[in-house]
Parts: sequence; structure tokens; C-alpha cells
Amino acid sequence: MNTQQSCSESQKTHNLSFLSSEYAQLLIPRTSFLCENCPDHDPTLRTWNPGQDPKKAVVVGSGERLRLVASATLQSLTIQSGGVVVFADNKDGSKNITLRTRHVLIENGGALHIGGPKCRYRSRVTITLVGRSDDTSIPEVPGFGRKFVGVRAGGTLELHGIERPSWTFLSRTVPASGLATGGYAFQRNFSRGINLRVVDQDSGAMLLAERFDTHESFNDSRRLGQLLQTLPSGRIVTLAVGDSAVKSLLEETKRTIQELLGSTYVNDLKYRQAWALVAVLGGGNGSCTEDTREHENHDTGGRALARRDFVTVDGVRFSVAAYSEWRNGKPQFTHMGEIVDGVDMRAEVALLSRNILVQGEMERSCYAKNWCQYFSHDTFGGHIKILGNFTSVHLSQVELKHMGQQAVRGSYPIHFHLCGDVDQQGGYNQPTYLDSLSIHHSFSRCVTIHATNGLLVRDTVGYDALGHCFFLEDGIEQRNTFFHNLGLVTKPGTLLPTDRNDTMCTEIRGRVYKGYVPSPATECKAVSTFWIANPNNNLINNAAAGSQDAGIWYIFHNASTGDTHGLVPETRAELTPLGIFYNNRVHSNFKAGLFIDKGVKTTNATSTDPREYLCLDNNARFRPHEDSDSSKPRVAALIDTLISFKNNDLGAWIRGGDIIIKNSGFADNGVGLSFASDGSYPKDIGSSQEVSESLFVGESKNRGFNGGQNKYWGAGGVDNKMRTLPRNKTFPIRGFQIYDGPVRLLRSTFKSYTSTSERFTSAVGFNLKNVWQLTPRNNLSSLYFLPSVTLRAFFGRPGQWFEDNDLDGDKNSIFHDLDGSVSGYPDTYAVRADNYLVRHPDCVSMPQWNGCVCSGHYAQVYIKTQGVPNLSLSIIRDEYPDKPLVLRGINSQGALSQQYQPVLMMSKSYTLHWNGQAPKEIVLSLVNFNLGDWTLLGLCYPSDTAFQVISDFYHRQTNVFDGMEDYGSVSSLAELEKRAMDRKYFFDKSTGLLWLYTRARHGRSGHSYCSVHGCERVKITATTSTKQTCNCTAATYPKYSRTPSAAVPMPKPVQSCKLIPDNKITIPVNSLSIVLLASRGQPDGFASVAQYLVPLGAAKVADLKGKGSITFFGFHGSPSAQPWASLQVGQSEEAVGLQERYIPLSLEEYACPPPTEQPARKDLDLLRKARS
Repeated sequence: MNTQQSCSESQKTHNLSFLSSEYAQLLIPRTSFLCENCPDHDPTLRTWNPGQDPKKAVVVGSGERLRLVASATLQSLTIQSGGVVVFADNKDGSKNITLRTRHVLIENGGALHIGGPKCRYRSRVTITLVGRSDDTSIPEVPGFGRKFVGVRAGGTLELHGIERPSWTFLSRTVPASGLATGGYAFQRNFSRGINLRVVDQDSGAMLLAERFDTHESFNDSRRLGQLLQTLPSGRIVTLAVGDSAVKSLLEETKRTIQELLGSTYVNDLKYRQAWALVAVLGGGNGSCTEDTREHENHDTGGRALARRDFVTVDGVRFSVAAYSEWRNGKPQFTHMGEIVDGVDMRAEVALLSRNILVQGEMERSCYAKNWCQYFSHDTFGGHIKILGNFTSVHLSQVELKHMGQQAVRGSYPIHFHLCGDVDQQGGYNQPTYLDSLSIHHSFSRCVTIHATNGLLVRDTVGYDALGHCFFLEDGIEQRNTFFHNLGLVTKPGTLLPTDRNDTMCTEIRGRVYKGYVPSPATECKAVSTFWIANPNNNLINNAAAGSQDAGIWYIFHNASTGDTHGLVPETRAELTPLGIFYNNRVHSNFKAGLFIDKGVKTTNATSTDPREYLCLDNNARFRPHEDSDSSKPRVAALIDTLISFKNNDLGAWIRGGDIIIKNSGFADNGVGLSFASDGSYPKDIGSSQEVSESLFVGESKNRGFNGGQNKYWGAGGVDNKMRTLPRNKTFPIRGFQIYDGPVRLLRSTFKSYTSTSERFTSAVGFNLKNVWQLTPRNNLSSLYFLPSVTLRAFFGRPGQWFEDNDLDGDKNSIFHDLDGSVSGYPDTYAVRADNYLVRHPDCVSMPQWNGCVCSGHYAQVYIKTQGVPNLSLSIIRDEYPDKPLVLRGINSQGALSQQYQPVLMMSKSYTLHWNGQAPKEIVLSLVNFNLGDWTLLGLCYPSDTAFQVISDFYHRQTNVFDGMEDYGSVSSLAELEKRAMDRKYFFDKSTGLLWLYTRARHGRSGHSYCSVHGCERVKITATTSTKQTCNCTAATYPKYSRTPSAAVPMPKPVQSCKLIPDNKITIPVNSLSIVLLASRGQPDGFASVAQYLVPLGAAKVADLKGKGSITFFGFHGSPSAQPWASLQVGQSEEAVGLQERYIPLSLEEYACPPPTEQPARKDLDLLRKARS
């Protein structure tokens, strides 16, 4: 066969391995090789067998085109100046080659090929990189160090192994119908006698679990026989012996087991003989599976195992297993089962092996200066490093094992170092990619992208890595695309402060200033599976699980760092629009699933700031704008389809705006989702944060297991059974957490938020111990709460976790219930019960919430003081003079400047008092005031005070004040009230109150805190010689007391819908229809309906005789059953209860008429968009 024919055959075989040619072109771009498809078929290659010589440094140079045909050991291999090395292959994949060397360097026109994208390498290749970190007998290679595969300018590296799936999910044996994963096996309390389980053949539900002590009790033996005789035919029955079962096993019971279950072993059972049986009652010998094991010397010598497979009416296959065993005097047992609850929690399964392996040769234990105080194993692995201006680099289906060097910065499993644009923008007709790599047991990261743009990383697995796994380094990396990658088990490392855990953080202090000791909570402890240092990158279909800190972390550099420090003095990362974020999963991470917040310190340690370079820094707020220009319109960052579950602290923490989350699911997190604003007035002019079309599950039926990395175990959930817990048994679980705002939560569902006697669990809650401001523009609407939500909202209560629950943010907690879907009262505000600044007599008390629901209009007055430290503010509404609200301010108590931001009911009057001297200067800013909103304020001062009162507008972006006007004085409060539209004030010396109006004279736009003309302010400068404490309460009341009233009447409660039952069953014909069927009890003759459910999605005719209520979800008009089709049946008088299914109605297959072509895949469309 000639070379061209071989190449054509290879191309044909390759294309057939894809689902479509379009997909094939997308996955692997067409490239030019020595041969169009198979590099090793090039007839110009010369056979090369260098042998085993560990001291031989080989250089392949100009004119040398070599085909490596046998294993070799070399000191080093350098390919340069047009030299080519190709690994030989053969048709049956038996040409296995191992290359052992200290390093491979490719440069200046050199090329290394193992297979090609259209001619996959069939045999097995192992490249083992050898050497110790302390071996100085051979010098390091500049720019690469030791133990590497390196590509310099002009180099080509092409590695392409056999195509196979990189990772997938476990086959979903847990459908929406709620069947336990895998099947059933015996549970705890597997005790002496015969242990019986009865399983429903139609649903897979376990109906009965009971033990009969047939060793000691003839009565138990009799009961067993009688029970079997009462069971209906068709039930699945399992029996298994614990300890021994034969001493009192009656002959009549044996006959019953033999006749009803088809057993052939029951008559011959012996003392402590292991026996297990799975059978269908009434099914005869053919339905029975059983097994026995003899008892000898305190051991059965194995397990008696019986197992059979079944199928539910929903078409879900499940298994039932029973086993019996005696070992070391104890019966052995197990229990299987996991239930998804509206959120896809399928476990990821990765294939780690590949037929091309690049690995580091490791010592048996840690040695030399490799951080042996933290790691007992060797961490000096191999590494692959690619420098800029390479000719071509494409790696696919390659395994990287024991790679990365923990003590050597820049030595990672694979590292694109200062490569610039590596796609078509950089002149690469075949854009650079990493495809289907397996990177595991890595000693420093997984994939590092450093000052490199446009790289595609897809279908790659990173497992068990030290330090950030998929890592963008300097904050200037953009347009890179991560598509369908999996990161599992990301552990702390030593390289950067953000990699380190508590111990490493406080002990590694070589780069801090003098004796400074870092704070782990604020400077370190951020190790993440995906570390995204610039928002202009794309994440599609990725999964991140098991990180010590976060799954995906978006971090912001205000300047380029590391090797590019100073190259880009201002990255504008905080202002840069977010790339594509679609269908990413984050679970089982300790701190957070998704984290969007914070920056890194971009200056070296000094006496004024002793912290280490690149430690975490709270200096960034994500606020994307067009062209990264704050003077241009905002661009909303879209988080589309985030699945976040079983993260210990937070499902997602997202700071900034505008940000939109939709089509997402949060389950089993300490806090499902928490937004934090861009900042507070006056730094932040207001932005939007929104979540919609999403599902929040407090504690799902996936209870987890006690062990592994699960640190907390206790009772919880709707069923109050033992389960994994996010913190401990008292931690207040919250679905959606309100921190400051403004946020919008709409068209979303909450389920399974059930408090326990030791823990508050609420669908909506607030940030704990909150000193910050809250806005009444936190709007909630179109929310659905299932009956499993026993606490829709909670404002906290003094005790563990909440402490005194008396910080400024705690007291001002509030949200707007736009349509009444939370409280039952539309256009009302949920507020804390003890905050009388925002209450009125008609408010509806919600004692379980520690809150109440009130009508009215609400806004904030931002009060900034100057000149007096340690000052607390007491603010009183004149209608409730005995209910002051005391605010401490958000700055430290010793600060000369303080700020307070109370939420106030509009059209009401208030007085302000101090626990010390009155401030020399007070600025009152109107925050979230709509046009015409007003409050009347009385501020306490000494009677000899002289005032200057002015109003102005503050423009944040330009830091300019304009429109200044002086306030004039009037002689009475009555005159002030008559002239409320004028800029006037009244000072009542008898009480010490300076009265004035704060009124919005201009409207707001969008989500801005301030008016369209700027932030409206009133500035009061006070001059007095008196230093007395300024609390005027005693003189103010009852003089200025008012009768409580509602400025806005309370609305009528929302009317609930009533469901009218229909006893008729109508099945549409010749149409696409979703069929929902439910019964309460069972009408006469109803059992016959079972046969008509099969064409609608039931997998078989169910046995409905004698059953209780049923629910059925089906689909008419499709030749195949839908995955969400389900039949749930209550046993006897048992009610099924509320059932729900998630039906993807937006899919084209449910359209009328049905589509004739395969529906488009959004993820692939987005990948094309990302790569265009």
C-alpha cells in the first residue's frame, strides 16, 4: 500500500469516528503535516534507533528527518534547524515506544510528531522525564530549567493519541421520578434471622423492611409465612440470613417460601449458612435468584449474593441485590442510594489513561528544598513549556502524570508562556488547542495560560493538583476558551499566597515586609480549579468539584503582574465585559462554587503595606462597560446555566454589576446565591443584579454520606434524617442571600427549606452580622415556594451565627415583595419586626420571619459625619418616640469620619441624636429617592450653634459639585411645613433640633442611586462652643410626637387559586400534548387505565389494583418515551403528595409541527462564537 492510500484510509476512519463532519471540523482544525494525515508515513523519514545511552545528548538538526522505531534512553533530545522526529506506529497498535530523557527541546524549525489529528497514534508512547532537583551535574537549560519538554520560537509539537471520551457523567439511574441510584441492597440493623425487603415492581420503591428471628422464635417464623401469603403477586421480595436462621424456621414457612418465591435452597439451610434470595412473588422458579455460602471457622469464605434487574413503569432500569455473609463474627452489609431533586447531581467520571503518556519519574519521598514540611511525596515532576512565536502546537488525547514542580515557579504540566495571540489573530491558520488531555497527580497546577490569548482548552481533565488548576496568570490573558473541561480535587500549594492554606500562609513569609504575619482569611485561601484573571475569557460546559476553596474564581488585576509587570499599567479588568459563561457546574467545594470578587495586590511589600505581592486584595469591583470604558454604557455580564450544589459555604458569591444569572440551579449549599453590590454610595452610582428562571433547593434528598471530605454530619432536610451539612447542625441555611443590593429575584422556585429545632433554614435570608447598607430596591417577584419551604424569609435572631443581630445592616434588612409571591401582599416591603423607622400600625406581623410586611415608599438617607470619633446615631420616627434605632456606622469607631445609611419610610418625620458631641459637618445624601419623595429631619445640636446649610449635586464620575444653593432660615416648624418646597430650615433652640426637608427634585434613571442631575445632597456645617452630648430626645418628645399612620394603605392579600378536579380522562389524538393525570384515592375501575399509559411514556402496564392515589406525567405524539415521563403510585391509602417534573418546553422537539432536522446545540453554537 502506498503512502497516499494509507493517508486516505486514515482520514476516512477518522471522520467516521465523529457524530458529524461539522463537529469534526470544529474539534480538530485541518492542519498541514509531513503527510496530510499520518506523519510517520512520510517516505523521506529515516529509521532511527538511538539505543540506551543516558549520557548521550542528541541534537537533530538541519536535513535530519527521523522516524523513531524503538525505545530509547538519552541524556537529552534537541530538535532544531529544520530537524524532525516522528514516532513510528503500525496498524495494530503494537509499536510501543518509551523515551527516557532529562529533557526534550524543540526550537528554530524543529518538529516532534506523534500521530496527527487525522491519523491518530495507535500504539503506546511513554516519554519519561528524569532527574532530581538537587542534581547539579548537568546545568539547567535557560528559560526551562530541568525535566521538561520545551518549545521555543519556530518549534512544532504535535501529539495526537487515540480518540476516546475524556469524561462524562454516570449513567443517570436517578431520574426525576426519584428512584434511588443503582438499586437496593440491605441496610443497617442487618440482624439475626431472615431479613426481608419488599420492593414495588413498578416504581422501585421499597415498601417494607423487616426482620424475622427464625433462629429463636417460632412465632417470627409463622409471621414471615403469613406475611408472604398476604402480599400481592408481582412484588419483588428479597431474603437474606443474618447470623443464623434455621433453628426455629418452621416447615410450613419453608413451603411458603418455596411455593411463592421459587426457592430451591430453603429446605437445606444449615446453621450460620449464608443465604440470599431475590424473587418475584408468584413468579415461580424462573423468577428466583438465590445463593448460599458455607460457614467455616468463623467465616463464610465469601458472600452469598443474589441480584436481579428490573424496570419501572418509567422505563428506568434498577437492580435489587441481597447478600449474606459472616466474617470475623460480624454480618457485613451495605446501602446504596442517591436521589436528585430537580438539580442534575450526576457524578463526573473521567478516563485518566491515554496511549500517549508524558510523565515525570519520581523519587519515593520528598527530598531537598521541595517544601517537604508540607508534602511527604516528591513534588519535582516534569513539565511542558511553550514559548512565544512557535510554529505549531496541538496536543490531543495525551496523558500527563506526575508533572509540575512545586518549588519552581513557571514549571507546570503544560504552560503557554508569553505566547501572545495563538489563534488566527496571531497568524495561526490552525489555531492552537489542547484537546482531551488527562492531567493527574500534578505537583503544580494543570494548564497555565500566561500572557497568551485565543487558546482553546477542551475536554481536558485535571485531577488531584496542587495549586490553581486551570490558571490564567498575569491578568492580561483574553479570548481563551475552556470548553467541557473537568477539574477534580484541587489542593493547596505554595507558589502564590492565593494557593496556600492557613499553615502555608502564615509560615511562608519570604516576600512579606520584615516580621509581618499574613492573615489567611483575607490574603490567602483562594485555591481554585478555574482561576480566571480576566473576565474576557469563555467558559462553556465545564465542571469543577472538590476544590479546597473555590470551583471557579474570577479575580481582577488592576495592572499586569508577574513577568509582564508594568507591560500593561492599567488592565481595566474590572471594566471588561464578561466572555461567554454557559452551562458550568461547580460542586463539593469548600468555600464557594463560583466566586466573582476581589483582586490581587500588584505592589511589592513595604513598611506601609507589608503584605506579599499577589496576595488577595479587596480592591476590585466588577463593573463591565462597553470597551472597558466607564464613560460608556454598562454591559450586563450573563451567567447562563450555572449548576451549583453541595458547596460548603456558598453556591455562588458575585460582586459587581450589571450581572444577570438565569436558568441556574442551587442545591445543598450553605448559602445558595449571594450578590454583593459594586460598592456603596458615593463610590458606586448603582448597578443591576438579577437572577431569574432558577431553582433553589435547601436540602435535597441526596443526603450524601458520612466520611471522606464531608466534615459535618447531622439531622436535617424535610425528612430530618442524617445527612451532610454545610457547616454544623446550627448553621442557618439560606437559598438567596440579600447583602446590600439592589438585586432582582424573579421567576424562580424554592423547595426543601425546612428549619429544625436547632437551625433556621430559609428560602430568602440576609448576610450574617452585616455592618453594610441595604437598599429597599431589592425586588422579589414571581416566586414559587413548594410546601417543603417552611420559612420563606428570615431576618435573623440573636444567638449563634447571628450573635446580637444588631449591626447596622442587620437592623435595616428589607426587601420589596412586588407581587406578593413571598408574603401574600403585593407591592409591600418585608422589614425587620423591631425597626420602627419603617413600620406602621397596619403592617402584618410575620413572627416566624422575625419581621413584618408593610406598605409604603422607602429610600435611604446617606449620613456622613466629620470631626467627632466614636459616634453612634440614634434615629427616631416621630410616630414611635420610644422606639429609637441606634446605628454604629460602618467605619471603625475611632475614625473621625463616619457614615450611616438608614432606610426610611417616605413622607414621615424623624429626629437624629448622638451619643457624643454633634458632628461639625454632616452631609445628607438622597439615595434611591424618586422624584417628589421627601422626609422631614430634625438634627440635634447645642442651642448656641450657628449653621451654614447648602444643597448641591455631586457627580461621581467627574468628582465635581455643582448647583450649590444656600438654605435660609424660618421662624417656626409650621412655616417650614408650609414652605416645604423651598430650601429652608428651622432651628428650635428650645429642643436643639435643626429641622429641614430632604426632597428629591429630580427623578432617577434605571438602577442609579442618584438622580439624573447628580446626587442630591444637603451639607450642614455647625459652629458651637459647647461640647455636651447632643441627645435631644427628652426635650423633643412628646412635643413633636405624632400619631402613627400608614402613608400608603395596606393592599388586600393575594387570592390563592383553587384546583377543580376532573373525573374525565381525555387523551388528545394527532397532536403533541403533555398529559398530566392525578387521582385522590382510586375510583371504581380505575386500574384499567394502566394499559393506556404505555403509549404516553409508561414502560410497561402497571399494576394499579388496590393502590392509592397516582400521578402521571406523559407525552402524546412522540414515537419514543420522554425522559421525564413518570408514574408515581401510592400504596394502599397512602397519598403520593406533590410531584413535579422539569420539562424542557423550549426544545424544538416539543414544537408544533415537530422539527424535521436535529435541533441545534447551544454549547457548540457558543463555541463557534467564541472561536470566531
